[in-house]
Amino acid sequence: MKKIILLIACALLLSESKAQGVIGAWEAFETTENGDTLRSVVLFADGYQVLTTYNASTGEFVHSNGGTWKLDGPIMTEKVEFHSDNSERVGAEVSFEISVSESTLQIVKSGKEFTKIDNGAPGELQGAWLMSGRVSEGKMQSRDTSRSRKTMKILSGTRFQWIAYDTETKQFMATGGGTYTTMNDEYTENIEFFSRDQSRVGMSLKFGYELVDGNWHHSGFSTKGDPINEIWSVRK
Repeated sequence: MKKIILLIACALLLSESKAQGVIGAWEAFETTENGDTLRSVVLFADGYQVLTTYNASTGEFVHSNGGTWKLDGPIMTEKVEFHSDNSERVGAEVSFEISVSESTLQIVKSGKEFTKIDNGAPGELQGAWLMSGRVSEGKMQSRDTSRSRKTMKILSGTRFQWIAYDTETKQFMATGGGTYTTMNDEYTENIEFFSRDQSRVGMSLKFGYELVDGNWHHSGFSTKGDPINEIWSVRK
């Protein structure tokens, strides 16, 4: 009996170790028939993930999908919460075998291989967040994070992506992402793709930020120059 319990415990520890090995940012490149280089970046936070493909040279947005994920041995199961190309995929679950090493993540059946960008470090804000409120004219306006209309932001150690979508209507609204840094209470985003407006690619935006009772307070100006003062909560 003790041996069985020990084996179960070891299996759980191994599964948890593999899941931790997935968390972070990964990338893969492919060349189209036109000779364009496409970059696919996938970000894994605890329980949530997003994959996006864009032109590596111009930043032109191509595709994004994501949602929840879990790992059972080598089998990863993802439940789709948003899909930029096919709304009918929202709500579907897909399972596939992966192989993870120190530097690569391979989808076994397809042979698709991603190379590790970071393992979740050093980002102080690493994880999945939901916009939970705004401050307007000094007053807090809360947002119910359980509703179907969501704005989620996923950060690895060095990369970020936000996604606006609705799980009930299956509508994908918009997304944008790239790299980020946090230094001296300043959060800086360097935009590499933006689904609504490619002209935003290449912009760097600086924001003040602080963590208050586990919530991320985020203030500055948007890509349009509009003032923003947002509150983000860790997604459970």
